[in-house]
Amino acid sequence: MYIFDSHVHIYPEKIAAKASENIGDFYSLDMAFDGSIAALLKANEKAGINRCLVHSVATTKEQVQKINDFIAESVNEYPDKFVGFGSLHPSMTQKEIDEEICRMLEIGLLGIKLHPDFQYFNIDEKSAMELYEVVDNRMPILLHTGDKRFGYSTPSRLANAAKRFTKQKFIAAHFGGYSEWDDSIKYLSELENVYVDTCSSLAFITPQEAKTYIDAFTEDRVFFATDYPMWNPSDEIERINRIDLTETAREKIFYKNICKFLSIDIPNE
Repeated sequence: MYIFDSHVHIYPEKIAAKASENIGDFYSLDMAFDGSIAALLKANEKAGINRCLVHSVATTKEQVQKINDFIAESVNEYPDKFVGFGSLHPSMTQKEIDEEICRMLEIGLLGIKLHPDFQYFNIDEKSAMELYEVVDNRMPILLHTGDKRFGYSTPSRLANAAKRFTKQKFIAAHFGGYSEWDDSIKYLSELENVYVDTCSSLAFITPQEAKTYIDAFTEDRVFFATDYPMWNPSDEIERINRIDLTETAREKIFYKNICKFLSIDIPNE
């Protein structure tokens, strides 16, 4: 089966190992890989992953353009294997945000990745709401969502944003609430402009619980994802395959949903 990984972090070779280590320290987890493109390509070949959505996070506004250039260059180098989301930062002015979105579209990026816990902003605070307003539905926004240690990215905060910007498409990472999965169902599952991915969740929940979350969001709003370099892609595929899904649902989650969402041609169709 064709497989599209919809949540992958990549870093330039010279900083990849350190960046991966820092993420592991933040989550108190041993990272599976070093965050490099070379390691990603090898892992994907072994796992049978055909394509992935790559991104990185700007922890300051000064990093935004450099990161977006790196992601665009990586996509251009591997056009059949990667699609890219760029980064923004809520401390940017509205003019800076608008100009960078226009530039991101010009260099072929398809969406925006934000990480409230790394960028230190609340999903529904004034600066973030102003950012979504400037985006104005031109690109989908992928947000890290949930972490019971912090209050920045709670499912309820994303619900506040999604209810205000009903035409804006949001992807709530980690089944909509890393370590706060029940709140994701409570606050997000009925919002039709909110989609979820599966990464950094399946190692912590049972296949039966995962099926509950898929049913809550429906099989049409769930994207397969690994959160490379955090997890081994082969293991994440195995975890998905343990869930009691129809073949139709499995195809949607593995690739059809994300291809439709990003308006990418579905393979062999």
